[in-house]
Amino acid sequence: MLSLSITSFLLLFCVLKTGSCENYNDLKNLETEFALTLYQKLAERNNRTNLVISPASISFSLGLLQFGARGKTFGQLEHALGYSFRDENIQNFLHTAYEGGINSNQSTIVHLACTLFVQTGVQLSPQFIQQAAWWGNNTVQPTNFGNPNRTEAQIREWITQNTGEASCLSLDMTESPLNQLALVSTMNFRSTWQRKFTFTHTQALSFTTPDGNTLKVPTMYLRAEVNYGEFLVGSLDQISVVEIPYLEEKVSMFVVLPSNRRTSLARIEAYLSAQAFSLWSSTLRKTAMDIFLPRFKIQNHLDLKMILPALGITDMFQQTEANFKGISEQGGLYISEVVHKAKIEVTENGTKASGVTAMVLLKRSRAPVFKADRPFNFILRQARTGSILFIGRLTNPTL
Repeated sequence: MLSLSITSFLLLFCVLKTGSCENYNDLKNLETEFALTLYQKLAERNNRTNLVISPASISFSLGLLQFGARGKTFGQLEHALGYSFRDENIQNFLHTAYEGGINSNQSTIVHLACTLFVQTGVQLSPQFIQQAAWWGNNTVQPTNFGNPNRTEAQIREWITQNTGEASCLSLDMTESPLNQLALVSTMNFRSTWQRKFTFTHTQALSFTTPDGNTLKVPTMYLRAEVNYGEFLVGSLDQISVVEIPYLEEKVSMFVVLPSNRRTSLARIEAYLSAQAFSLWSSTLRKTAMDIFLPRFKIQNHLDLKMILPALGITDMFQQTEANFKGISEQGGLYISEVVHKAKIEVTENGTKASGVTAMVLLKRSRAPVFKADRPFNFILRQARTGSILFIGRLTNPTL
């Protein structure tokens, strides 16, 4: 089972190449391109470390901001995302995609939610409130930013309700008359594998980190028929890609592994694109395989204010340039903080394991072997919409 939870924060404080989309596939490619470009920018700044982000949560929040943005602020969000929310067809498609994305059942939980915490007395645009309510699972809640401890507790409580986990995030909020609005979005995903890894087959096997150190880590084992392929990246580098589905195959994890142990993950990540990922995922073939995958848990707390400008989103962070008149005619709103937290835990059955409790010798098999015993990328994609829910890398399972 895979257990994931992600929280993305946008805090707005108040002071006194435009993309084109012609069809469903175009929009899927634009969403994928945004997800991979965002990941690449973050990966460059967090080189050689474990990393996980939720592009779906981030684009969901930026999409809501686009409803209230005007002028250059709107244009920059449109350019970065690749599409305009003023296009009714795009609105309807994404609304359907996000509504579908929050459908859950007993075997799979996919929950995407967003709320606006608004300073009591601030007048929001009725049209924006209506759009926020229509756009996925959004609500508006009054708060008092003059009492930062109470506001932070209120936000934590909302996060806990929507992720099922107690939040220990620090928002670093201080008492200020400038604080007017906080936009908070969460995505929570939990599901069991289509074919579960057997806990008694987990062994302590070697994993080589980017600096060449070899560690013994709990490594899960599965023999199953999965989608698999090998591809040439660039002119010399080869990768192996395996798709491991969850129950009902609504979501899959793609694991991307450099074939050559000497190939750095950064070299592979440089070639990530919507076109490349579409090629990989569409040309995988059913193959009976032995799969070795380490148990791992990654948690990141990232400052997106340092990354979004690299995508051309700059004005919304500047007091004199930000234009969110579509949120409130009172004006003066700008983005002060963009904090993103994501967590992923991958185990045999979704429960935390205290350690390896069994060593099992496996018979040799003539089936191909996919052995993730060195740094790799993982991508969680929703099958119906093509939306990338989570993307990351594992460089050290013990961290």
